[in-house]
Amino acid sequence: MVLDAGSVTLLIGLAILLILLAVLFTFVPVMLWISALAAGVRIGIFELVGMRLRRVIPARVVNPLIKAVKAGLDLSTSKLEGHYLAGGNVDRVVNALIAAQRANIELSFERAAAIDLAGRDVLEAVQMSVNPKVIETPFIAGVAMDGIEVKAKARITVRANIDRLVGGAGEDTVIARVGEGIVSTIGSATNHKKVLENPDMISQTVLSKGLDAGTAFEILSIDIADIDIGKNIGAELQTDQAEADKKIAQAKAEERRAMAVAKEQEMKAKVEEMRAKVVEAEAEVPMALSEALRQGNMGVMDYMNYQNVMADTDMRDSISKATDGDSGNKKGE
Repeated sequence: MVLDAGSVTLLIGLAILLILLAVLFTFVPVMLWISALAAGVRIGIFELVGMRLRRVIPARVVNPLIKAVKAGLDLSTSKLEGHYLAGGNVDRVVNALIAAQRANIELSFERAAAIDLAGRDVLEAVQMSVNPKVIETPFIAGVAMDGIEVKAKARITVRANIDRLVGGAGEDTVIARVGEGIVSTIGSATNHKKVLENPDMISQTVLSKGLDAGTAFEILSIDIADIDIGKNIGAELQTDQAEADKKIAQAKAEERRAMAVAKEQEMKAKVEEMRAKVVEAEAEVPMALSEALRQGNMGVMDYMNYQNVMADTDMRDSISKATDGDSGNKKGE
């Protein structure tokens, strides 16, 4: 079958038309525009094209806008588009505004957008304002005045404070403050038995301190979920102190013993020194005798008498030592 020139031109025209329609429906969200008109949201087709040019996904703005209009909220396309360009989650903000309106919570779009851009889940915050959240602390240990350790676990019921969500402290700060209050309350108790008998005094004391100041929450109640006895810290401290005192006393005794040993060695050295002097003096006696004989100060008979006296003395010493030895043997028998 051979087509004439007119038929070819018609087919080319139809192909171009189909391509243009495909590009149009791809670039221009016609179906989204029709959905918006059907929902009663007045938005121009060129406004949707402008979103495409500004690199805004139209569905991320139009669908939340439809939801807001149906819920009775007065929001504009420019506000939602500006929040989207700032990196916010438009759908979550609109859901939070709808939830706040249903719960009669005063929340403006600007505050909701600020909370969302601050990194907090604004929808969760609104839900927490309606349905308070329970935060459970780990076991927190405190020591009473009698030295007994008391461990307590608390459940903190909090409600989100919309006005303080921007710049307010989070859950970790609340848990830290409650833990500090529990430790302080247990530490001020004179006896651990009082804490066990009245655990509610912990919650009452901690709750009265206004621990939610500067946080993003409002503390509704603090309940002690569990309480237990820990170690006898006072006894352990006394034991450690006694052990330390013992080591100090042993060190001082060892120091005195070392000083005594040193003194003994010093005295032995002095004795040996004195013995050396005696030996030195005894060595000078023969020299003195020789000099006396040479000078004529001592005669031969005097020297012989001296020798006899020395021999007599040695004999008596020998007899005395033999007598002492026999006495020792008899005692041993």
